[in-house]
Amino acid sequence: MIVGVGIDVAEIDRFAQSLERTPALAERLFLPAEQFLPSGERRGVASLAARFAAKEALAKALGAPRGLRWTDAEVLTADTGAPSLVVRGTVADRAALLGVRRWHVSLSHDAGVASAVVIAEA
Repeated sequence: MIVGVGIDVAEIDRFAQSLERTPALAERLFLPAEQFLPSGERRGVASLAARFAAKEALAKALGAPRGLRWTDAEVLTADTGAPSLVVRGTVADRAALLGVRRWHVSLSHDAGVASAVVIAEA
């Protein structure tokens, strides 16, 4: 049963400007595994913008409650390229309250826009 669906978009150039303006923003939004590729190279801004959109979409799928911590949701990428979500803390607590047992996530970026869809399933 679907508990919630969230979608979000982020303008990539605007997100890049935010990261440049506020250097500590990346650490407030993302865990190291989200910021860096397995090779140790920093992820591109389009990829980070898509991850930001996924966190916003996740919050919407959970009913957009206050108090969720950005780093309590982690967007990972499998070797196959498929994205997934790992939740803990405030996000896991809200998900448990709603009976969420499984996440579905899709990321995309094209034409200067990053987007994400998150489905929370019981």
